[in-house]
Amino acid sequence: MEIKIDDLNGSEVIALVSEHLHGMTLHSPSESIHALNLEALRKPEITFWSVWEGDQLVGCGALKEIDDQHGEIKSMRTSSSHLRKGVAKQLLEYIMEVAKQRGYRRLSLETGSMDAFEPARRLYASIGFQYCKPFSDYIEDPNSVFMKKEL
Repeated sequence: MEIKIDDLNGSEVIALVSEHLHGMTLHSPSESIHALNLEALRKPEITFWSVWEGDQLVGCGALKEIDDQHGEIKSMRTSSSHLRKGVAKQLLEYIMEVAKQRGYRRLSLETGSMDAFEPARRLYASIGFQYCKPFSDYIEDPNSVFMKKEL
């Protein structure tokens, strides 16, 4: 697998981000959707990566800088044809390494509390993320789960 910084202009990446956003609307009420659209993912405080296996897009993810010591995992998505193949774990470990190189002391994330998000919560917990209170601009929400990892 090749992980590379992406400008979010390729049709495959646009389709995967669209699939991600659509999936959020299927499982979360609109007021609890914190997924970023293409425009938001292009902001300078966000680094977006795509994951490729040959010429096939297999996943994506992003890292948002909250401050010089704190980052947030965003837009983690594995292509539906590549689920349960370790794509998300490999990308998450890569993003964690980048965060360490940047000097971040903590990574945080928000994900859904519904059953559809259970595989993601299990993955994050398996890598050492722990449940926490809302961070940054988030507020308590029964549809959201917040996790953090000290680096």
